[in-house]
Amino acid sequence: ATFAVTTLLDTGSEATIDRILGNISNLLAGMQDEYKITMLESLQQLCLKYPSKHRAIVTFLANTLREEGAFEFKRSIVNSIISLMKQVPETTEGSLLHLCEFIDDCEYTMLSTHTIHTIAELAPMTSAPSQYIRFIYNRVILENSTIRAAAIAALSKMAASCPSLRTSIMTLLKCSLNDEDDETRDRATVAVSVLKDAIAFNPYVAPVVEEYGDVVPDVPSEGDLAALIYIQPFPMSFKNLERSITAYVSGPGAMDSADELTFSSLPIMEDTYQDEVLTNGHHLAAGFDPTPTNGEVRNPAACIYAIPELADLGRVFRSSTPISLTEEETEYVVKCIKHILDEHVVLQFIIQNTVDDQRMENVVLDIESDSGTSYAIIGDVPAEMVEYGKTVSAFTVLQRQTVESMQPVCFSCQLNFNVVQVDSDSGEPLGDVYTEEYPLENLLITPSDYMAKIGVADFRQAWNGTDDRNEALGKFTLPVKALEHAVSSLIQSLGMVPCDGTGEFPGGDSSDRKQHMLHLAGKFLGGHEVLARAQLTVRPGEGTLLRVAVRCDDKAVSVAVMSCIN
Repeated sequence: ATFAVTTLLDTGSEATIDRILGNISNLLAGMQDEYKITMLESLQQLCLKYPSKHRAIVTFLANTLREEGAFEFKRSIVNSIISLMKQVPETTEGSLLHLCEFIDDCEYTMLSTHTIHTIAELAPMTSAPSQYIRFIYNRVILENSTIRAAAIAALSKMAASCPSLRTSIMTLLKCSLNDEDDETRDRATVAVSVLKDAIAFNPYVAPVVEEYGDVVPDVPSEGDLAALIYIQPFPMSFKNLERSITAYVSGPGAMDSADELTFSSLPIMEDTYQDEVLTNGHHLAAGFDPTPTNGEVRNPAACIYAIPELADLGRVFRSSTPISLTEEETEYVVKCIKHILDEHVVLQFIIQNTVDDQRMENVVLDIESDSGTSYAIIGDVPAEMVEYGKTVSAFTVLQRQTVESMQPVCFSCQLNFNVVQVDSDSGEPLGDVYTEEYPLENLLITPSDYMAKIGVADFRQAWNGTDDRNEALGKFTLPVKALEHAVSSLIQSLGMVPCDGTGEFPGGDSSDRKQHMLHLAGKFLGGHEVLARAQLTVRPGEGTLLRVAVRCDDKAVSVAVMSCIN
């Protein structure tokens, strides 16, 4: 029955949606929850396919939410409604009212708190945010301590988002100053204090309606205290803050500097750091363990700072994942890490000797670019000795190109070293020394190597707040036929991180999807925030059509990022 229903939903047309919804209502009672969840995923895809029918589909989901069901089933419905609000904005106001009715009768504390926070997040963007206040405040009066604390936090966030409502909400919050629960009382106390100061420093002045027409803006002013505390996200997670401070302390001259320590002066920690430090089972650098058992946090650029000649170049902006330049089974295994600095690129070549009767000495890398003026080789640090089974690093320093002339550059690489024949048991030298040249795979440096994977909390707000005069537009045809592969390939090419869950597909299956919108964010060298919107459309027999828009505060950066797509 589940298979038949999902097939109907997948193949149904816009004209048959109402009839299908009426028929499947009778089948729900006899279904197990896991099959109901599968059906919900098909309903969500149907709404995305036919946005004009969102009212009927959301109403069906809301009616189903009122019926009896286990926690996972109810959570799936709520998540489906929230996902539709973000992907089909027309559903927002009606869906919020359905969620407000749901929290009145919800028997699951965790689901209630999640729903309350969602209402507080999306309600300020509706035409009448004040209508949702009573639904949230009812939870303060009628619910347990956990939900009361969540409701206080939600009201505080709404007050910070809508200056016109602050006085009214503060009156409600004062009623919880003597709440029996410590968490609820403390949240109310902090909120009242913050709102009092915000109202005193930035009193609300109603705008003249004639100047704005039907939509009167109700947003906090720049530098507003309440908005700073309740709306603006923390610059980084606490885990990243710990790693960033540890990396800062290990940097050259950090403890001797008299400069003020600020978030902007801390080294950047990428959002996907823990996933990227390992490639094919190998750590980022020889001997580098990103999650050691003793809990110590180590800096992948520490090997640069440990060499005085390289430490003088300054702080490392980011380090790439290891790139294999040889096969794993070869006699000499070489990987490369690209360390990006303000004016230089330091290439760390991690060399492993797998020949038991040879010792490598004076190991240097000979590299040459296909574009002679792009990068200048200004120095290297050879590996003095690489014994059997050992892994040692050699370094090459490049003077980087300017952003205006930045393009992908390919380097041919060759390993030059002296070979010493040794006894495989004792390691003692046996014969004469001779010179060896060992060709490696080519190494590519692109503008994406200068991009740190730093996401944004609200992509839509960040996109609208970025000047479109520095926008770069592009249209490409990708040879990839599968949408999922096209998305992952684009993410890898640009070196950015997906936002708003657009890097994944609902249900984890993209086989039936023909179109996808991808939101990407990152921070380019120099602290430039970069945003990208990409629309991918599968064309049978032709590949995937890609339309990309890149925005940044620097036009040259936008163009450089666009050049990564090839």
